[in-house]
Amino acid sequence: NQEHLEEHDSCKECCERCVGSLPWASLIATILLYMGVALFCGCGHEALSGTVTILQNYFEVIRAPGDTLDVFTIIDILKYIIYGLAAGFFVFGVLLLVEGFFTTGAIRDLYGEFKITACGRCLTLMFLAYLFFLVWLGVTAFTSLPVFMYFNVWSMCQNTSSVEGANLCLDLRQFGAVTINEERKVCTGSEKFFKMCESNELDLTFHLFVCALAGAGAAVIAMVHFLMALAANWGYLKDASRMQKYEDIKSKEEQELHDIHSTRSKERLNAYT
Repeated sequence: NQEHLEEHDSCKECCERCVGSLPWASLIATILLYMGVALFCGCGHEALSGTVTILQNYFEVIRAPGDTLDVFTIIDILKYIIYGLAAGFFVFGVLLLVEGFFTTGAIRDLYGEFKITACGRCLTLMFLAYLFFLVWLGVTAFTSLPVFMYFNVWSMCQNTSSVEGANLCLDLRQFGAVTINEERKVCTGSEKFFKMCESNELDLTFHLFVCALAGAGAAVIAMVHFLMALAANWGYLKDASRMQKYEDIKSKEEQELHDIHSTRSKERLNAYT
């Protein structure tokens, strides 16, 4: 029984050390960041594809020949930006998580004052986190624009009985999707308008943009969480560095005092002899 209790206590201490060595703040922020980026990139990509389908099927917009910059080219560029965001923030999340592991107390006590956790490196990550926080704020604001536009169209479709007598039109020239010379619009009393409202593309695309906006908001919250964790780590490292310098100076002074006393003791002994 005594051996069983000792084994249980050692296993409990090992589990406590493992749990204590985890950077919970950075881990939660990383999970939230990955969830937000995955939600934004996946839903945003599919929402852009649904936008292309709506433009082609109901507004009869065709892709311009050659390398002309039209709405379809802009959508393709936005898709490539989404690919870059997904890859870049995957690497950045790993870097921040590794930094969180190295600045955790148990890891630092095990390996000593690691060079990678110097204050300068932590400040660099804080600057990058703040920069990417501003980037995600801009992405969130930009994502809210298609959500607002699709909400207006979706509301018109949901209230077809109230707008049946009115002559309301959705003109792509108002959104800058086509040039001024092109007339691409769908009015409330037309057959295309009812087909668009009854189709799954409009409802699905609208809700996908809403999910993408929620993902961008989650990424903003994750970056704020990372900033708080990095600021706390920087303060802890700064205090630890000062304490280490104090301990070095104190040990050096104690060694000097010990040497002085040893020298005086030898001199007294030699004088007595």
